[in-house]
Amino acid sequence: MHTSTSASTYTRVVVISTDNQLEINEFRDSVGAQFPFLADPERIVQKDLDIVEYTDPVHDPMIPHTFVLAPGLKIRTIYNGYWYWGRPTVAELHRDLREVMRALRPDFDLSAPGLREAWDRGEREQFLVTPVEGEAIRYTEGTEIGVKR
Repeated sequence: MHTSTSASTYTRVVVISTDNQLEINEFRDSVGAQFPFLADPERIVQKDLDIVEYTDPVHDPMIPHTFVLAPGLKIRTIYNGYWYWGRPTVAELHRDLREVMRALRPDFDLSAPGLREAWDRGEREQFLVTPVEGEAIRYTEGTEIGVKR
């Protein structure tokens, strides 16, 4: 997922690996990733989630997993990537994240019954945009015009 895409969709990606920080940095740089890679050489996550790849006792890696999380770190979807075909496609992640956003945003579908009427009544709390002199503007930070709430 590209940084620009994840920034505009209010999502974040993180990788957790049992490799040491130097190996992780080299790998992250080699693939051009712009998101964080976290080192867990003590295998705390592996043990806490019971995802030991027992078929490789020499290297003691984690079974690769992908978790789609909703706010509050609530697990929405789990993909077990031991085999390549168990790993999520971009389309599957897109679908999962769409469903998370649909559950969070009352204005996800602007054609939903009652939304237009709420907008016309000036009930703007449920909308991500606020009109400014007839034009909609997206918030990015803070409480002022053009700034995220």
